[in-house]
Amino acid sequence: MDEPAGETGRIHVAALVGPTAVGKSDAALALAQELHAEIVSCDSMQAYRGMDIGTAKPTPAQRALVPHHMIDVVDPSRALTAAGFQGLARRAIAGIAARGHLPLLVGGSGLYFRAVVDELRFPPRDARVKTNLESEALRLGAAALHERLRGLDPEAAARIEPGNGRRTVRALEVIEITGRPFSAGYSWRYHSHYELEVFGLTRPRPELYERIALRVEAMLGAGLVDEARGLAARGMSRAARQALGYKQILEAPEGAGRADLGPVIVRATKRFARRQESWFGADPRVRWLDGSDPAAIAGLGEALRAPASPR
Repeated sequence: MDEPAGETGRIHVAALVGPTAVGKSDAALALAQELHAEIVSCDSMQAYRGMDIGTAKPTPAQRALVPHHMIDVVDPSRALTAAGFQGLARRAIAGIAARGHLPLLVGGSGLYFRAVVDELRFPPRDARVKTNLESEALRLGAAALHERLRGLDPEAAARIEPGNGRRTVRALEVIEITGRPFSAGYSWRYHSHYELEVFGLTRPRPELYERIALRVEAMLGAGLVDEARGLAARGMSRAARQALGYKQILEAPEGAGRADLGPVIVRATKRFARRQESWFGADPRVRWLDGSDPAAIAGLGEALRAPASPR
C-alpha cells in the first residue's frame, strides 16, 4: 500500500475483527504480507508482557514476518485502560502511515477497537474512589453494586452485565467523581477517526465452538496454568487478572487440574465470543466474511485495494 492517506486526507486504516478463535490472526498475517501492512493488535490482553499462551499472542516467527504493534507494551502488574490503549495505538498507527504502510488493526476487544477508531473520550479517574468501590464489590458482590448503578444510571446499567464488577465499579466511580451519569460521559456514535475499512470474520456457531474447545485444550497443554500462576505470584493488576483463562485458573479451587479447568474456560470463552459477535454485529461499518471460506479470505486483499466507499 503506497499511499497511507485516503482522499479525505485522513489516514487509511484497515481492520479485521470478530470473535475469538474465528481465525483472525492467520488471515491477518497473510493479508499483511500481501499488502505490506503492519499489524496493530486490538486485543487488550496481548498488550501485557508475559501473558503469551492464554492470549494466543503471535509467535516470534510471526512477528518477524510482519511488524506487530501493541504487543508487550505494559507489565501485567499495571492496568492498561482503554484511554491509555487509545493513545499508544494511535501513535503506532501514525508511525506506520508515516512509513507509507497500511495500518491493519486486528482483534476482538470491542471497546478498545472503538477507542482507537472512533472519537471516544473517557471520563476522569480517582484511585481512592475506585479502591473504596472495589472493596464494596468484594464485600457485597458485583450484583449489589450493579443494582445501585441501575438506580443512578439505568442506561449504563443496561450496557453492563450484572456480573461484570470491573465495569460496574468504573461507572460508579465516574458518577461519584463528576456527579453526572456515566452514560453521559461517552459518545457511542460511530464516528471514524480514520478513513476506515472494517472486515469481520464469522463462522457457524458449532464450528466456532469446536475451534474454541481445541484452542483451550492446546493452551492448557502448552502450560497456561503455570503461566497464569507464575504471573500472579509476581503480581497482576485487577484488569490483567480478568483475562480469559487466567481468571478461571486463578479463581479455581486449590488442586484444580486441566480436566477441571478446561470445561470452565471453554464455557467462559463461548460466552465471550457471543458478546463479541453482538458488539461487532451492531457496528454498521463491518463487512462480514465467512472465515471458513478460503475464497472469501483470499479476496480480502483485492477488496482493500478497491476504492473505499464513504464510511
